[in-house]
Amino acid sequence: MATRLPIATSCDHPAVESAVESAEPLRVGDLAARTHKTVRALHLYEELGLLSPIDRSKGNYRLYDAGAVLRVRWISKLQDMGFSLPAIREVLSEWERSGSASNAMAKVRGLYQQKLEETRAQLARLSALEHELKSSIHYLDTCDTCAPERLVDACPRCELHEGSPPELVAGLHAKP
Repeated sequence: MATRLPIATSCDHPAVESAVESAEPLRVGDLAARTHKTVRALHLYEELGLLSPIDRSKGNYRLYDAGAVLRVRWISKLQDMGFSLPAIREVLSEWERSGSASNAMAKVRGLYQQKLEETRAQLARLSALEHELKSSIHYLDTCDTCAPERLVDACPRCELHEGSPPELVAGLHAKP
């Protein structure tokens, strides 16, 4: 039989403690300021079930606890990874339906592993693009030695360069 972990009733995460100086509930504007989100974005998160106020003030303002800061930052990180808000809602729904902590963590781990692989592939593509840009800039740096009256049409037959130009330069001369 699987052992279930108790559900946390308060947020004692170090990131939250450092993010919020006091234990006072935060009004929606304060939460927006601390998380660099708009009030409208926070209201949208609430509408989608991603965020919940703990109470309302006497003036009927939404009040949030310190855990809301961490939740909003978590949402932002998932958005940075390419998740839409409905997809984030689905992650939370799957988490809640997991039944046990080990199942929940395994699902999240698989999701994060997939995103890590996608991120590494994107970094490899960006690294190749960086190399292509550097090569193109190096190639183009010699173009200022040409006589000003030389026509652009002569560039594909340039005798100043050895070998073929990088694709970012060669593409300029390709026939459409």
